[in-house]
Amino acid sequence: MQIGLFLTVFGVLFVAELPDKTMIATVVMGSRSRPVSVWAGAGAAFVLQVLISVVAGQFISLLPHRLVDGFVAAFFLGGAAYLLFVPEKTEVEKGSSDGELETPGSFFKVAGTAFLVIFVGEFGDLTQILTANFAASSHQPLTVFLAGSLALLSVSAFAAFGGKALLRVLPLQRIRLGGGILLAGFGIYSVVKVITG
Repeated sequence: MQIGLFLTVFGVLFVAELPDKTMIATVVMGSRSRPVSVWAGAGAAFVLQVLISVVAGQFISLLPHRLVDGFVAAFFLGGAAYLLFVPEKTEVEKGSSDGELETPGSFFKVAGTAFLVIFVGEFGDLTQILTANFAASSHQPLTVFLAGSLALLSVSAFAAFGGKALLRVLPLQRIRLGGGILLAGFGIYSVVKVITG
């Protein structure tokens, strides 16, 4: 396992997921039900989505190397643009409406609802695309899977157990700005890699 890759994947996905609609949905669900139930369901959904992304990344890696690098650069820059230019109000509204689907109940009912909300909400999401890109470009699927899963499990734990407090200390706008700058840096690095490649 490459520690540098693990830390990069963990850091990028952690920061990219913080301002996401699925994190907001987890915050809302965690404030309405037992956080451990919400985290169990959301965490299971995130891990399954990371697995799907890593498998997709393995198929992408079969494409010509330069083409994969071009896609990686485009997705990093697209993710940066999304975080920097899509108003956070849109994400908050979407996450809040998704989170309100959850109603109090038994552990399995709450976990099942959280799983469904997050699993469906994460399809085609920024972190899913970034995970597939990391898997395709690094050729280290296990490292990407472990780092991605741990990053999203960590974010979902923060969201379920203390998301409202986190958002009071660190406003969503600043999280989005930091994530956008980070992804823009990776995008520029990837473009340089394609050009000098």
